[in-house]
Amino acid sequence: MSANASRLQAIQQISNRQPVAIEKTDFLGNIWAEDVFNLARMEWALSKTAFKAIKNTVHTGEPLDPATADVVAAAMKEWAVSKGAKFFSHIFYPMTNITAEKHDGFIITNSDGAAITEFTGSLLIKGEPDGSSFPNGSLRMTNAARGYTAWDPTSPAYIMQTDNGATLMIPSVFMSWTGEALDKKIPLLRSNRAMNKAAQEVLRLMGETDIATLNSSCGAEQEYFLVDTHFANSRPDLLLAGRTLFGASPAKGQEFDDHYFGAIPARVQVFMQDFEDQLYKLGIPAKTHHNEVAPGQFEIAPYFEAANVAADHQQLMMTLMKATAKKHGFMCLLHEKPFAGVNGSGKHVNWSVGNATQGNLLDPGSTPHENLLFLLFCGAVIRGVHLYGPLLRAVIASASNDHRLGANEAPPAILSVYLGDQLEKVFMDIKEGKITETAKGGEMDLGLSQILNFERDPGDRNRTSPFAFTGNRFEFRAVGSSQSVSGPLVAMNTMLADSLTWIAGKLEVEFGKGASKAEAVVSVLKELMNEHSNVVFGGDGYSSEWHEMAVKERGLKNIPTTADALPALREKSVINLFESTGVLSPVELESRFEVYAEQYVLSIEVEAKLVIDMAKTLIYPAAIEYLSTLSKTSADLSAMGVKLDNTTATTVAEHANAMMAAVGKLSAALAQHDFGSTEEHMQYCANTLRGLMDDVRSHADVLETEVADELWSLPKYQEMLFIK
Repeated sequence: MSANASRLQAIQQISNRQPVAIEKTDFLGNIWAEDVFNLARMEWALSKTAFKAIKNTVHTGEPLDPATADVVAAAMKEWAVSKGAKFFSHIFYPMTNITAEKHDGFIITNSDGAAITEFTGSLLIKGEPDGSSFPNGSLRMTNAARGYTAWDPTSPAYIMQTDNGATLMIPSVFMSWTGEALDKKIPLLRSNRAMNKAAQEVLRLMGETDIATLNSSCGAEQEYFLVDTHFANSRPDLLLAGRTLFGASPAKGQEFDDHYFGAIPARVQVFMQDFEDQLYKLGIPAKTHHNEVAPGQFEIAPYFEAANVAADHQQLMMTLMKATAKKHGFMCLLHEKPFAGVNGSGKHVNWSVGNATQGNLLDPGSTPHENLLFLLFCGAVIRGVHLYGPLLRAVIASASNDHRLGANEAPPAILSVYLGDQLEKVFMDIKEGKITETAKGGEMDLGLSQILNFERDPGDRNRTSPFAFTGNRFEFRAVGSSQSVSGPLVAMNTMLADSLTWIAGKLEVEFGKGASKAEAVVSVLKELMNEHSNVVFGGDGYSSEWHEMAVKERGLKNIPTTADALPALREKSVINLFESTGVLSPVELESRFEVYAEQYVLSIEVEAKLVIDMAKTLIYPAAIEYLSTLSKTSADLSAMGVKLDNTTATTVAEHANAMMAAVGKLSAALAQHDFGSTEEHMQYCANTLRGLMDDVRSHADVLETEVADELWSLPKYQEMLFIK
């Protein structure tokens, strides 16, 4: 079968494919969290004493004694076995954006040779994987390979169901034998601890006496593309790199804005409902799904949860999304820019801070007088983004996200804070030493009797801002769709802890002078805004004017690539930030720089190898075959006295030759390995290899529009994006 025949057959198969038959599940109330060993289930399964202890651990982070751990383990095993589980796994999150798991059986044999099940507190608490075989930034070598997983009681265990059984999954941290964090969970837990400590100090100074443990919360909006597997399996670039390295823009893309919130294709709807039923059984509060801006692009958004649990759930969502898509004949693309010329995919992280006694501390009152705490916590965020903007850029840096940031579809690579007109006015007034009332948005009257009036928000949305206040939370819009949310949450929690510590020190000074609460808050925030207001911006973040003003007038940094961003992890201020808060030691922070830098270099080198291979073995042969056909046809017609226009042949020949010349340059550049430093190697990838890859693509994409369709083997954009 010819390559094109295979492409045409794929189109026919997809067009005739019926949605996978999925058995309808029970009502939401009956399936919600049925596969989760949560507090509600533990209350039923444990003694009052044991339940009180584990509940206290979950809510406050207090350590759990070994005896209680044994009781919990026994109840957890009994529950899991009753659900059909024969295996358990400590699931953990190494310094990649995927999960890791090692499965062990409950089974042991007794002296009689009979098989019995056993699961003790010690097995629950600790597991032992190979610590050197995961990205570790030289924290672990092959000759010092021991690593440990340890149960995280604050995130509930759950059952992962498959067609052939079930496994008890135990959310865990991952550390080296010497105690360094090898994962994304330990820093997240530490950052929340640091934030809680600093926040409680501010609350005490402000006169609060009943203060529950504070936690950050997270709701992540996950964007993704679906491509039929018949197409994806014919694209080596999608299989190995997650994005199309070649592909001419179709005649119709997203110009008509007709995909966003449009009717969901039937096949996709079935996939979504199947996927979300699985999420509900696992206690993941999927709330919204819809078509996104680009054709073939979709979004799912869960309700907010405690940051640690939300991060675990986000990892689980990505795993389930890919597996469920495959079952429905799709490949789920989480790459930030799988298709050139249409919008890429992000993962907007909605972040707030609060507790059971003071509530959401990023939820404003109607006047500053009513909510001085809100102003302090919001001011702390402003200070943090201004001081640590490069850090925030570094934690969302990747080779894939570089294609999206600043591309007039996503927040620019300049970190600024959007507050909305009214809140910005409050802070600017405070900068001048005044407190003003924050007016409500006012009633939205549409002049239509059948449409009820509703309260408008006090500020519009600014989708060009990378860090925007949206009413009672901040939305970090620059996070990439394939990324773990843990890195951004760690950075945000830690910068907040640092700013709250600074605010606490300033408040103490003001109260020592005899200032009232309002006077002290105004004084502290006035100083804060005088130093950090340059980061507040409510205009068009995509505009060239802002890019120039941000850098030249406001002193903000424009950080376009990962190669430019990751060195922020080596800056003295960032090292001091993480060390002073106890979130990451200098050696742990350095390991993350090394891991992420290596991942960046390897990602680009893999793509470069794919570009060379696909150009030489798929695209160039198609061009040559087409030229051969044109040449023979032209010769035959010429023999009959008919002259054929040779413009197409000339164009194909020129671009085929130019493409192969570019391939030669890319091959030579890829062979370069003599670099003085990691930073130099990253800059070479960003400024040399990527440019050469683009050169090859520019010629290949022209060839796609010139070579006869019957000879083109790669599924085209119009097919992958529009045929569902």
